[in-house]
Amino acid sequence: MDTLPFSQACENNKAAILETIAPRLAAVDEVLEIGSGTGQHACYLAQNLPGLLWQPTELEQNRKVLQPRLQAYGGSNLRPAVSLDVCQRPWPLAIPQAVFTANTLHIMPFEAVQSLFAYLGEASAAGTLLLVYGPFNYEGRYTSESNASFDDWLRERDARSAIRDFEQVDVLARSAGYTLLQDKAMPANNRLVLWQHSA
Repeated sequence: MDTLPFSQACENNKAAILETIAPRLAAVDEVLEIGSGTGQHACYLAQNLPGLLWQPTELEQNRKVLQPRLQAYGGSNLRPAVSLDVCQRPWPLAIPQAVFTANTLHIMPFEAVQSLFAYLGEASAAGTLLLVYGPFNYEGRYTSESNASFDDWLRERDARSAIRDFEQVDVLARSAGYTLLQDKAMPANNRLVLWQHSA
């Protein structure tokens, strides 16, 4: 019986994420994942993209959830997890050719979202890809009733959490030197948004 930490949402969306990001990462050697959670995305994507080195990260206090699945992974292209708080400077590792994060922007406080983009703007090389998966609002509106209910749940859980407005996040990205390349609808009223650093 599998007793590893488990998220059903990760299990539901991992194949769709792989299908979308695989062509974008064809020429990339290494991916930094921010907020790896249970490690399901890290292990699944590393397994199915064997030409990539995958670098998981998580807040120090959350690493106990992440470590078991990473330790059970049998491949050689998944690096040990690094503790990362996006608000602390400098980050403990360099920014590689691509950065991936799933279901994090609505969990972290907006100040952390701002800090994330600010540091990527400072520390990314030209051409760095940023791939963000999760729910977004557009023009201040929810894209579904389920997202509205989810946002209520987020705010009850932590007043600093909320589904972010796409336009507001895109302003942060552009201010950091990132240009929008793709905003793709994904299952369960989520999006896969791709930016590329041009500065």
